[in-house]
Amino acid sequence: MNNQATATLLAECSDQPGIIAKVTQFLSENNGNIVDLEQHVDVSDKHFFMRVEWQLDNFNIARESIENAFNEQVGSVLNMNWRIAFSDVKPRMALFVSQHGHCLFDILSRYQSGEWNVEIPLIISNHTHFQSFADNAGIPFYHLPINADNKQQQEKYQLDLLAEHRVDTVVLARYMQILSPNFIAQYPNQIINIHHSFLPAFPGAKPYHSAHERGVKIIGATSHYVTSELDAGPIIEQDIVRIRHNDNVEDLKRKGQDNEKIVLSRAIRHHLQHEVLVYKNRCIVFD
Repeated sequence: MNNQATATLLAECSDQPGIIAKVTQFLSENNGNIVDLEQHVDVSDKHFFMRVEWQLDNFNIARESIENAFNEQVGSVLNMNWRIAFSDVKPRMALFVSQHGHCLFDILSRYQSGEWNVEIPLIISNHTHFQSFADNAGIPFYHLPINADNKQQQEKYQLDLLAEHRVDTVVLARYMQILSPNFIAQYPNQIINIHHSFLPAFPGAKPYHSAHERGVKIIGATSHYVTSELDAGPIIEQDIVRIRHNDNVEDLKRKGQDNEKIVLSRAIRHHLQHEVLVYKNRCIVFD
């Protein structure tokens, strides 16, 4: 990881001549040294996508004024949807988990090894299975059991906790509860889920049983942003695993869980590194 602080712009707008020139001119005129630039045009939709990262050392515009300056000189002129993030500002990510721990363990391993530039200020669960793992990692653990009678109350408490800990990203590490539309609306494109299936095939609670019954030769996992439509949010990352004819349901679960944690970790990394743009319920991922 580059130790020098950088800013990253993610932007999308209708395709038109001169977009890259206007953005790079803004940076060049203000002594911004570009270290990474990627762009993509959806020709069929006539839409432009861009990610550009530049060094902040010697940049002429004070950090607190960059967004206003960019909007005035570029963003509003091109009618862009855009955002800017800074590499030395660590995202704050909450983990939600139920009774399957493989994704949680993988995330904690990456967190404790310093692989990701992130803070994890809390773990929330509707079970107590992983209290000791949170304690060992030094992360506050909140046990919030949920049933039909207390769901609304517990979600309010969850949102209060997220606000108190200044959380900007939520990861559902096999959290087996459906979030309400109100909860999701508080974190648009900031809640990352892992689904134990290659969506849209074999949705539901028992995809491995369905896959086994169909005699599939591959199984998959899908990580996506959560929307109010169940398992239909913009897909960040997917991958597959090959299956043999003599694999039973438990073999599928084992292979699938290995795949789930890898797919989820990739999605989290893309999100934390500001590599994802959401447009029309799909993700443009600059990798």
